[in-house]
Amino acid sequence: MTTLRSKAFDILLGAWTALFGLIIPLLLGVGSTRLRAVSRAWVAGVLFLLRHVVGLRHVVIGEENRPDKACLIVCNHQSTWETIALLVVFPDVAIVAKEELLKIPVFGWYLQRSPMITIDREFGTQALRRMVEGAKQALGDGRPVLLFPEGTRKSPDEPIDFKRGVELLYGRLDVPVLPVVVNSGRFWNIDKTAKRAGTITVSFLPPLPPGLPGGEMMQKAAEAMEAERIRIG
Repeated sequence: MTTLRSKAFDILLGAWTALFGLIIPLLLGVGSTRLRAVSRAWVAGVLFLLRHVVGLRHVVIGEENRPDKACLIVCNHQSTWETIALLVVFPDVAIVAKEELLKIPVFGWYLQRSPMITIDREFGTQALRRMVEGAKQALGDGRPVLLFPEGTRKSPDEPIDFKRGVELLYGRLDVPVLPVVVNSGRFWNIDKTAKRAGTITVSFLPPLPPGLPGGEMMQKAAEAMEAERIRIG
């Protein structure tokens, strides 16, 4: 039954996404704020399908830790789920994403025009410069910036390990850091197995202030997130 529900979700997801592809001609010339609203409508539909077809829900805990102004969000990465769902959890968020995602039909079109901060990690210093510039512009527009500091999806049983990009980005921004932990890999993991019913936990941890030494911020965030990863499973 789990496999059938998962396959049904995949089929319906394709149809739902194709619908948003069909309306692209109607959105030409529309501003990025309205495009992000359209993107959130797509995400809401995806979450609806997950809830009613797969039986997969999510709950957010630690809402009192959400900063009341734009911030840098660092989240562990276990699944495709958080790259989709966090667009609704954090409205108007600017996600630091791999440039190759722009090649995905329909999804890439919306991603590019939202706009998100897309980088090609093979370009090293140039990619870091582009990430910093994009983050400053998004924060200046009042948008939070979301970074997956591990750089790639990992098994839910693997310890959280930051890449240095988050330290460099934090050092150039004067904003607090909100650590976020998810356990999405327990239900929608990195291999091709079926998506499973259950409840994904999204945990907001106490924010870290701006102005800390980069290494200290990384250590505190990683340690707090690792403890929370173990706690929520």
